Amino acid sequence: MKGAAATLGVAVAALWIAVLLSAAGAVYCKFRARQLFIQLEQLSTQRDNLDIQWGQLQLEQSAWSTHAFVESVAGRKLHMTMPAPKDIVIVPP
Repeated sequence: MKGAAATLGVAVAALWIAVLLSAAGAVYCKFRARQLFIQLEQLSTQRDNLDIQWGQLQLEQSAWSTHAFVESVAGRKLHMTMPAPKDIVIVPP
């Protein structure tokens, strides 16, 4: 009878330890999931900011490549002017 009681005590202790470890594992998994969710939200915010910057860069690039802008920069910085129509010569092929 004494051996059965000792075996039962060991089994209860083992189950108690298993329950405690399971609870600790569940708490850690919940904590880690929250950390990963926060990191995901930060990355999503960063992605959105980068998308906004990308759109702004595309708008800036399209503005820099317009003919009017190129002509104004050429006139201001390079002192270039459009030739008069009488000065334009078309060379046949």
